[in-house]
Amino acid sequence: MSNDYTEMWSSLGLNLQAHQGLLGVLSDAYQNIYLSQQGRPEGIKYFDFVISEVHGQRIVEIVKKKMEGKPIIGTFCVYVPEELILAVDGVAVGLCAGADVGTDEAEKYLPRTTCALIKAFMGFKLAGLCPYVESTDLIVGETTCDGKKKAYEILNEVTGKVYVMELPNMKNDESKILWKKEVRKFARKLSEITGIEITLERLKEASSIVNAKRKALQRLSALRSHDPAPISGLDALLINQVSFYDDPVRFTSQVNGLCDELEKRAKAGTGVAPKGTPRVLISGSPMAIPNWKLHAVVEGSGAVVVGEESCVGERNFSTLFDRSFSSVDETIDAIADRYMTINCACFTPNNERLGDIKSMIEKLHAHGLIHYALQFCTPYMVEAYRVRQAINGGRFPFLGIETDYSMEDMGQLKTRIEAFVEMIKEGPHS
Repeated sequence: MSNDYTEMWSSLGLNLQAHQGLLGVLSDAYQNIYLSQQGRPEGIKYFDFVISEVHGQRIVEIVKKKMEGKPIIGTFCVYVPEELILAVDGVAVGLCAGADVGTDEAEKYLPRTTCALIKAFMGFKLAGLCPYVESTDLIVGETTCDGKKKAYEILNEVTGKVYVMELPNMKNDESKILWKKEVRKFARKLSEITGIEITLERLKEASSIVNAKRKALQRLSALRSHDPAPISGLDALLINQVSFYDDPVRFTSQVNGLCDELEKRAKAGTGVAPKGTPRVLISGSPMAIPNWKLHAVVEGSGAVVVGEESCVGERNFSTLFDRSFSSVDETIDAIADRYMTINCACFTPNNERLGDIKSMIEKLHAHGLIHYALQFCTPYMVEAYRVRQAINGGRFPFLGIETDYSMEDMGQLKTRIEAFVEMIKEGPHS
């Protein structure tokens, strides 16, 4: 980091010694996984900088906003409407964690057989390691899975600032009515804590910012369809992860600038791997910073990751929001409708997600699918069967992975993924 942020971290109540150790480990991991890549585009340097200052300069910006009276709203899920947060001059920050950190503290409250994502966000808070959590005025949870909604009860006991949105598990008419009520309640909650009335003008401005960010990420996704791939899956994953932390206007500008460069690389046939390299789509559980494990193994095994059917990926940006509405209530209902187009494994039935995966395979010219589920993440673990059957009756190259954030299974993962990549190389596309 370029500056000494010790005083700020101390004022936020972080465990300084443990936090310093965490930053050291993350810096080494980033150096080994990211900065060792060859042929990266110049525009990725901005995102390298963001990661180097993810607990530094970005926290300075957030603390400054907080001092100006802007609400800092922490979220765990792409179902929480960012438009509403921006409409009350708020700052939205993602709180999901992708590291095996604070586990001992988390397991004082949670069963050992809890998924790594839940244990991580609890562990980061309980071990005093997350400046984002400490900066928030409100932490917004959602009922996407049983583990999270019960963990939120405990997190609220610890922080006293958790608000939970009830997400239905079906997409019938009754469920959509419930969800619209929940989104309206959330809008009222934001107005209550800020004293700001959500107006049509504020909603239109906020929606414009969020739509622009989604369009930039859609543009990046489309560029990954080229062969050779102009950007690695690791770098594209990083950009999607940063989208939950960075200032949205600045982020959008940087992604579009990078895409300008990638378009030139695609026209020139410049890629991060040779033309014809096996192309893998990853589908399943979200991958929060710094969970780079699977992408690193796949691309280290001679393939390139061309897309993520994930919350930290396509689900976050695939649908834009139509802003042509004439009243606040109509607009908020339309926002609720937009978020119900996200196809998470928490829904039943979930045929739409199967269609999304098949569509992504086609448009990104993928040669194989890796279905990734965090251990004990039951919705994704169970849905793997239907995904496999949906893609060409199980004949399309498919590999199911169940893992967590630890490095203990790296050898086994590497062996399985290398064999999968070799199978793709011997397939009809080669």
